[in-house]
Amino acid sequence: MAKILLFGEPMALFTATEYGSLKDVKTFERSLAGAEINVGIGLVRLGHEVTYLTRLGEDPLGYGISQRLVEENIDTSMITYDPIYKTGMMMKNIVKTGDPEIAYYRKGSAFSHMHPNIINTLDLSHYDLLHVTGIPCALSEDCREATLRLVRKAKTSGLKISFDPNLRPSLWSSEEIMIETIHEIATYADMILPGISEAEILMGSDDPDQIADYYLQMGIQQVIIKLGSKGAFVKSEQERFIQPGYKVENVVDTVGAGDGFAVGMISAVLEGLSLKEASDRANAIGAMQVSVLGDNEGLPTIEQLKAYMNK
Repeated sequence: MAKILLFGEPMALFTATEYGSLKDVKTFERSLAGAEINVGIGLVRLGHEVTYLTRLGEDPLGYGISQRLVEENIDTSMITYDPIYKTGMMMKNIVKTGDPEIAYYRKGSAFSHMHPNIINTLDLSHYDLLHVTGIPCALSEDCREATLRLVRKAKTSGLKISFDPNLRPSLWSSEEIMIETIHEIATYADMILPGISEAEILMGSDDPDQIADYYLQMGIQQVIIKLGSKGAFVKSEQERFIQPGYKVENVVDTVGAGDGFAVGMISAVLEGLSLKEASDRANAIGAMQVSVLGDNEGLPTIEQLKAYMNK
């Protein structure tokens, strides 16, 4: 059982319970969202220990998120609460085809005011891996500095680092700053998990080999490029292959698929499986996630995962 540290902003998610645009629907169901927390929930369900480093508001949404994390068996000892700024939230409609409409309410949130000095006080000695995305460093200058301090500290503490760029261009002040920051974080990573369209933005090519070589030359050991329904392109110094995806008959909700993929890669690598086995698991979990409504409701237990992969 590996011990994993996650850093990011969990949000209250309000999902429409009827079809229609967000401006028209009237009823919503509250749940939990956030790329990093999706990964955390998935890793715990597969038997790993997860600690979540974040900041929430002293408000009903913040306390509700904390309670939900406890219910998911995620360690909340690194959560702090802000008496002034509020917990972030988002809204999502439901659609019959394509991607849902999403609206974020996170500007100026409690998490965006996390002070980077908190990283200096952390003891990372008992963790095996740090997983980060590119989202926190887009939220504020403090969050950007906190992210950079965290990956540097994790590197010097001997942790493995997995990094999902998870680009959110609308959150950044400019594309130039986004690319520069993402690549600075990437230099500390052992594994990077970009989508093919993200990689084209980041380094100007949609050729998987060129993308992988670019990041391998940075010193990253494992480059896994998400190809959507086609699966994944995997390259290290020793291996190069395409791992085919799983056929999904009915795509219900595309949100969270990439996070499910990350769950598969991280868990399998920590368990000592090969990159071939890891990318197969990652594709399976991504397929399971898009088959269910919700950002993390489709993330499986190890028994559910084995049954799906065997089927």
